[in-house]
Amino acid sequence: MAHPFKTLGVPSDLIKGIDELGIRNPTPIQQEAIPYLINKGFDTIGQAQTGTGKTAAYGLPLLTRMNPKAEGVQGLVITPTRELAKQVGKDLFKYTKYATNKTFVEVCCGGDKIQVQAARLKRPTQVIVGTPGRLIELIQKRALFINTVQYLVLDEADEMLSMGFKEQLRELISLCRERRATWLFSATFPPAIEELVRGAMSPDPKFIKVSEKNVVNRDITHRYQLCEKEEKDDFIYKFLRNQGDNRGLIFCRTKAGATMLAKKLGSRNFEVDVITGDLTQQERDKIIRAFRKERSQFLIATDVVARGIDIEGLSFVLHHQLPDQAEYYTHRAGRTGRAGNKGLSLLLLEPRERKRLKRLEQDLNVSFKEF
Repeated sequence: MAHPFKTLGVPSDLIKGIDELGIRNPTPIQQEAIPYLINKGFDTIGQAQTGTGKTAAYGLPLLTRMNPKAEGVQGLVITPTRELAKQVGKDLFKYTKYATNKTFVEVCCGGDKIQVQAARLKRPTQVIVGTPGRLIELIQKRALFINTVQYLVLDEADEMLSMGFKEQLRELISLCRERRATWLFSATFPPAIEELVRGAMSPDPKFIKVSEKNVVNRDITHRYQLCEKEEKDDFIYKFLRNQGDNRGLIFCRTKAGATMLAKKLGSRNFEVDVITGDLTQQERDKIIRAFRKERSQFLIATDVVARGIDIEGLSFVLHHQLPDQAEYYTHRAGRTGRAGNKGLSLLLLEPRERKRLKRLEQDLNVSFKEF
């Protein structure tokens, strides 16, 4: 029986790489995007949330279309955050582990020494993954040339625009003047994206939208626990004590709340770390690196890390409070249940918030059951 990705047109040598990652059954966005991008590859818009497998949806076709013998950068992937850039770069590298014709990928993002990145770019490189600011810095230093780019990918375009990268994106798009196609992936489509699309893509791009019922990863079990505000800490202590060796993320809505919970858990001898938006990029990297290496069992975070962080084997995500927006819930929950593994997303709900939970269920087409 043919491998499910083989039927989508993915070459055997790339399939060997994704097999090793435990990726076997294509997600809905992969089923629709991969055959089109491999066979035709024209301007494409893909609407998909985090955790639905969009990196492979565009990454496998992008790697398939690269020519290792051609000179210059052929593929450029632009992401909103350095965390996501590094994760995408890591994924593309793993996909090509057994590739017959090796495709070289470099990540260019802030926080790392620009001199080191510039030196690496002197080697033959087919694909660049980067953040808008650092890409422009490297171009200004004449360390990066993107006039040879054939395929431009804008990953999480809505997030890039909300973070104020509109002008940088316009500049980068204009510099990729020889490109054959632009592939844009986004969770939502505010008017600013429509404006960007008008200038960057053909009038009638291919539009691929994952139906609402498939937006949230089906490998995640969604539960809620009714708790008064003052009862939450005790519940968390008991829940974590019962986790054995399981690892997970705890999301808090505020920096103060995350820091306070970390202190309380630390005083009870839990192996825990905390990451918030007021840390420097270097500090955030250090904490994520330590968590990846399992130096701590649990990580408490604000929504700053809900996108772009892919840590293997997380058994659960615990939500200390309801997120401010439904979309944030998807990004939080998507940290577990990855690569075909099962995960638990557990929401601590105050009784007065029942109506908000109902709205969340309607918005995401998710059914929450009591824990």
